[in-house]
Amino acid sequence: MTESPWMTAAADFVPEPGLWIGGELRDHASAGVLPLLTPRDGSTLASVPSAGDAEVDDAVAVAVQTFTSGIWSRMGPTERGQVLQRWADLIAERSEELALVISLEMGKPVTAALEVEARAAEKTIRWYGELSDKLMDEAPRGRVDALALVTREPVGCVAAILPWNMPVTLLSWKLGAALVAGNSMVVKPAEQTPLSAVLLARWAEEAGLPTGVLNVVTGEGAVAGRRLALHRDVACLTFTGSPRVGKQLLAYAAESNAKPVWLELGGKTPFMVLADADLDAASDALAWGITFNTGQLCSAASRAIVAQEVAEEFVESVTAKLAKRVVGDPLDPATEIGPLASSQHRDNVLAHVRRGMESGARLALGSAEKDPRDGWYVEPAVFTGVDASNLLAQEEIFGPVLSVLTAESLDDAVRLANDSAYGLGSSVWTSDISSAHQVSRRIDAGTVWVNCFEEGDMSVPFGGRKLSGHGADKSAHAIDKFTHLKTTWIAL
Repeated sequence: MTESPWMTAAADFVPEPGLWIGGELRDHASAGVLPLLTPRDGSTLASVPSAGDAEVDDAVAVAVQTFTSGIWSRMGPTERGQVLQRWADLIAERSEELALVISLEMGKPVTAALEVEARAAEKTIRWYGELSDKLMDEAPRGRVDALALVTREPVGCVAAILPWNMPVTLLSWKLGAALVAGNSMVVKPAEQTPLSAVLLARWAEEAGLPTGVLNVVTGEGAVAGRRLALHRDVACLTFTGSPRVGKQLLAYAAESNAKPVWLELGGKTPFMVLADADLDAASDALAWGITFNTGQLCSAASRAIVAQEVAEEFVESVTAKLAKRVVGDPLDPATEIGPLASSQHRDNVLAHVRRGMESGARLALGSAEKDPRDGWYVEPAVFTGVDASNLLAQEEIFGPVLSVLTAESLDDAVRLANDSAYGLGSSVWTSDISSAHQVSRRIDAGTVWVNCFEEGDMSVPFGGRKLSGHGADKSAHAIDKFTHLKTTWIAL
């Protein structure tokens, strides 16, 4: 394989791990260090300081003091928006540096890191910057004896705990909404993706974000994340990750100051293909939707529900397209499917494949064997003949493993789609507009994509229901999570 410019850049890359607190990079922490391994070959990329209670307390204290000072929280909305837009400019100018860091940290193909993640961060921060001076309060009409004002105020110190799968996209969603409202923040990135979060925070201050508004503590969730959730000076917590951790964070909030905890906890997306669908377009979308980010996506198209009369033709089309997708080094521009994020996660995904084979479902594509290459690579897997009660159809595998279920009717397809503890994303493929509307209304999910998959922009919210959590990221609605409502009643 010819070495790409990205591989050359990786050879020269010198990571700068550390905690970012009060505008300073701290390279030591009380909980020691954590090795950061790159999924592309399993080698050590850096040693990352692991925050203990002391560092978390420092970061929260800085965020609270900065918030109270008013240097950001009482800055005019136009000026605040200008800072965010300058920050977006820096992200755009340095997008290749950011993409390289993301790819080395978590194994995302560098082309996706550049075109999806870096671009999403820039667009998100810019969108909220442009929104800043367009947010309105309320003055209810109709009273002659009083003036009523309903205003939104920032909550204070917002803690954000992030996953590793989309480290920059998901972080930017939370940063944009919380910061445009005037809050200060403490961010705890996943252990696997600390470098990109610190990089964004450093660029934010370079763009004019006042020192202390945005702080980053790296380390273990069981230590730093727990401390943030229990901290009585944290006014609000936002989290994207697993249901198990999300439930624990709710318990920590209940133990401390009953802070609101906004959760996005994953999904088991139904990808519904009705008999009148464009099968070629649908199979294209599904082949991408189960392998993008190596299936490590909360809305991954992991559960195909296909009309019985077209199921055989559709499965043949999907498996043929999946078999052609290139698994390889994330720094090779030709790679479409990179490695999984850790060796433990690879083993978990392969264990799901083995259990699926033992359950009686048919493995139409893929293998439960480890890839012989260095790094944590897996081939896409497709199971047919999957029963709705099978763990393949119920558990979030978080890898490129597709389960195919067949539906006897439209009602049966809707029943199967809703037969899940999750309710995040969904997709419906049909050429009948009436069916599209009917099914969209009946699916119990936060997003329904019709004849497309993973489409949208910053104007629309993204969030789930049931075990997928509550509260929305993206759009102006996301700001609701990070503000208090205040009523001021003035007698006239």
